[in-house]
Amino acid sequence: MKTALSCVALCLSLTALSGCASDPAPLEQLRLTEQAVLQARAVGANQQTAELALAELKLAAARAAMADEDYRQARLLSEQAELDARLAEARVLNEKGSEQVAELTRRIERLRRQLGDLR
Repeated sequence: MKTALSCVALCLSLTALSGCASDPAPLEQLRLTEQAVLQARAVGANQQTAELALAELKLAAARAAMADEDYRQARLLSEQAELDARLAEARVLNEKGSEQVAELTRRIERLRRQLGDLR
């Protein structure tokens, strides 16, 4: 009987330890997400950029999950927030690139007209 109780206690202890080990606090992921948000802002994303707004909401929810020690949810939300921030950055850079291409196209057309006038 004593060994059965010892076995049950050992199994419960191992289960509790494995539960803790499977979902560590996602501190590194939160740091990466915060950097992604800062980088998106640095290239020009703001609150009007839907993806950045979503990233910031998810990051706040991830921090709340961390406070509740729901590390699995915190990691999931933080990963999603990082991806949303990177998408915001990519959209802003793509938009800026498109604007630059349009400006270069206008300049080329102007130069062509000027060259045509010289002929």
